Amino acid sequence: MSVRVLSAVAMLAAVAMTAEAQGGPPSKVTFTGGRGNISNTVAIPANAAVVWTSGTVPSVADTSAPAGSRARFGDTKTQAISVLKAIETRLKEHGLGMKDVVYLRAYLVPDKEKGGTIDVTGWNEAYGQFFNNATNPVKTARSTVGVLALVNPEWLVEVEAFAVFPPQ
Repeated sequence: MSVRVLSAVAMLAAVAMTAEAQGGPPSKVTFTGGRGNISNTVAIPANAAVVWTSGTVPSVADTSAPAGSRARFGDTKTQAISVLKAIETRLKEHGLGMKDVVYLRAYLVPDKEKGGTIDVTGWNEAYGQFFNNATNPVKTARSTVGVLALVNPEWLVEVEAFAVFPPQ
């Protein structure tokens, strides 16, 4: 046999032994690692059904506030709470809840009223009302991405969520 074939066979054997040592896919959603209020990884069981939400944006917080005013949609925390409540409602339509969320991707826009900086504190405070708390101890895997703008210039937050149905 050539050295390439032997190398390939050795690599496949190592992968197979590693998978066997790990016991294969998990039987339930497993959150591991991480610091603070998020996990580094989430392992999902084989053949698990998932729900992915599209980017969810905030609802108007104050219908009496004029368009373009800060009060109309609120600050980052207010908008993030609105977004997470909307995601919670969408998940309920499928028989799921925030405890079933395994991953969030948040897009945050710099806030003019905070010196043009991204209000990560406001985002984390909103997140903490839904995750990693006494009601819902789940610490999702999460990405927070700073972007220049969203489609509506009044929006400061847009979030995508990925949830997994619990095993039957």
